[in-house]
Amino acid sequence: MVAPKSSRSSRHSHGPLVLALSTIAIFETTFAACSSDDATTAPAADSGANEPKADARTAEEIDGSTVKEDAAVPTDFWDATGIPAAKNVMMFKFLNRSNGTLKDSEIYWRAKVGDKYEMHSIAETALFDMPVNPSGRLYFYVCKTGDAECTADPAKSKYYDFIEHTIGADQYNGNTTRVDAFGLKIAIKLHATDGFEKALGEDYATFAESREATFQRFLDEVPNEFDGCAQAPHAPYRIAQPGAAGFDKDGANQTYYASFVDTLWSANGITVTKPGPNGSGLGSFPDLSAAIYRHVGDKPGTFGKDGKLVDKKLWDDATTFYKAAPADYYAMFWHRHGIDGKAYGFPYDDVGGYSTYVSHKDPQYLLVAIGW
Repeated sequence: MVAPKSSRSSRHSHGPLVLALSTIAIFETTFAACSSDDATTAPAADSGANEPKADARTAEEIDGSTVKEDAAVPTDFWDATGIPAAKNVMMFKFLNRSNGTLKDSEIYWRAKVGDKYEMHSIAETALFDMPVNPSGRLYFYVCKTGDAECTADPAKSKYYDFIEHTIGADQYNGNTTRVDAFGLKIAIKLHATDGFEKALGEDYATFAESREATFQRFLDEVPNEFDGCAQAPHAPYRIAQPGAAGFDKDGANQTYYASFVDTLWSANGITVTKPGPNGSGLGSFPDLSAAIYRHVGDKPGTFGKDGKLVDKKLWDDATTFYKAAPADYYAMFWHRHGIDGKAYGFPYDDVGGYSTYVSHKDPQYLLVAIGW
């Protein structure tokens, strides 16, 4: 990783969608879609490939995607008590992990199965018996007491987030996502009947800090170009992905990746059309897209002229990712602060197995922690 600075210096879709069960074999390289629903462009600012800012953790802890799950998981964080046997495929249990900031009556979940919606506050019920549900989402909303904008309909709250899944008769495939934005702190823990368990999402230290501290930590750690992601008009509701904060067409940072793209293409003799602003237009080339965001692959022979990956070891060592600018420091931030260093920070962050995707047969229940 490059030495941190001591001072602060497309295509449109709805995030990564989980495909039908018949395509599970190729799920990890095809299911991510691209940019944000929020197309607001940040005010113009000086462009340039600045390095990431200083972080309180050591360089070893934050290098690339190698951050490990917190050594000490809070004993009361994952509560699997009181979960009945599912009548359908599996049970979902929703956990208020806002450190007392929010009441259970102020956190809502909304599930869609087929053309039917079901929405409740955690106070009303923290359980949902999930049936077969291909390519679905489960949304979470915060509607504080007295908030007139969402009192009648919590789904109108500006504070929201979601997880994604494909659920078959005996299979769970799903993920948390930061491809579009951060809205609420989210973590999931899958438990299967064979004893398999896997937790993914924001790490426990991030859940333990205030919302204001998380926004400030982002601003403290990313280069100046990315500051707009966590400033108005996105803040205080969201930390938006770069394409919605000045990296898209006509944005101040629309050419942010251009110098590295030129180097990458030249070194490998790539004949594929170069991407547009924010690395857009490479939907058929997930490895090439991921290489741009992670700032790797510019050594000759890494890719073929057709843009396909030649060096199959490129993704083996996450400590090589994000070591120089220009890189996607928005994505790097979520890896720094994700359980096991996993995050879905850009559309093809699943390349190499670094995303928050989990898949297992015979799921029993999914715990979903919602923070503030």
